[in-house]
Amino acid sequence: MNTISPSPQITKRLSGPKRVLGVVVGVTAGLGANVLLGYSVASFYTRNTKFVPFDTSSSDFTTSTFKSHNPSGNAPVCIDHAVKEIPYGKLPEKYWAKSSGGSGKISVDQGRLATDFCRGVWSGVAYRVQRKYLERKYRALPGREAHLWDVKELEDSEYKVGTVITDHFEVVEHTNDKVIVRCGDSPLNADHRPSDGLFAMEVSKDDDKQIATFHLKSVFVNTTPEGKGLEPLPWKFQLAHRWYTKLWMESATRKVLKDA
Repeated sequence: MNTISPSPQITKRLSGPKRVLGVVVGVTAGLGANVLLGYSVASFYTRNTKFVPFDTSSSDFTTSTFKSHNPSGNAPVCIDHAVKEIPYGKLPEKYWAKSSGGSGKISVDQGRLATDFCRGVWSGVAYRVQRKYLERKYRALPGREAHLWDVKELEDSEYKVGTVITDHFEVVEHTNDKVIVRCGDSPLNADHRPSDGLFAMEVSKDDDKQIATFHLKSVFVNTTPEGKGLEPLPWKFQLAHRWYTKLWMESATRKVLKDA
């Protein structure tokens, strides 16, 4: 399944409020941002973010993180992959490094970029509405004291594995080029869930072309045994999620670019 293709016809409705919680909250924030910015302004603001083909044939789904997250191999109900390319020369010099090829070209510190990109996603303006919503609803509940809630915390965190963001996202993998969080429900619910998902923030580099590519990959899936054979979410949910993803990408990369 690839949501780059025309949206599939929906023959089954997904039941249960938690099943689409991760998407619905994003939809609310994304639509709110569109109302505030206006469609034309938002389109211009996000014009450099593109979506590329992404489906379960990707090598991502063969990794231990993806396999353990969805052991039954249930099909995603929403999946997308957004990218934005930025030339090395536009990045602050603190990210520059010597190329290992001896060509005299610069390279970039991929690990530092990936962490700062992640910081930009959570501390950027695109996440402010959803952050405030989750904070009002969950911050005062027991067991949430160690979660990241404040913008300053989100700007400074190293996002080590186990870090919990606003009672809705938990870091499950952090390598030199990516940070992956689980989403869809509170991390206090460690079981497989009707509303479940993985969200990856990645940075790849090409020293020959002098280009850094920022990636946002989203996979929403019902990981319970009952999730087998579910149809994709309606096109309007997928479209709204894409708008939210584009706003996240632009908000995060612009923080990286101005963080000299």
